[in-house]
Amino acid sequence: MKTATRSEELSSRAHGNSSTGSEEAPSKIARLLTHLLAGASVNRFEAESLGDHCLPSTVAVLANRHGLIFKRLPEKVPNSWGKPCYVTRYSLPASEYGKARKVLALLSTPSKRAAA
Repeated sequence: MKTATRSEELSSRAHGNSSTGSEEAPSKIARLLTHLLAGASVNRFEAESLGDHCLPSTVAVLANRHGLIFKRLPEKVPNSWGKPCYVTRYSLPASEYGKARKVLALLSTPSKRAAA
């Protein structure tokens, strides 16, 4: 039986697919949904604190694979060098909360996590 290399283990954990340990950290999608279900909004720079380095891709997965509809608001913020840049602020309309809770429950089920 082949054992995973250290880089494979780290990559697997980063994508929420760890098969070791009884308690796994929530995936970045689960962390983002939890944040949005609390009534918060987020842009790509703020998403870094949730462990998401490519927020538009995560939102695309939630929209295209799970059918969630997001509110998108363009905004101008300073980048790391203080210069203005344009980003999108994402939030969930209250009408999507029920569907989002179902997706979050699906992502929290170990046997379903790999398929989500």
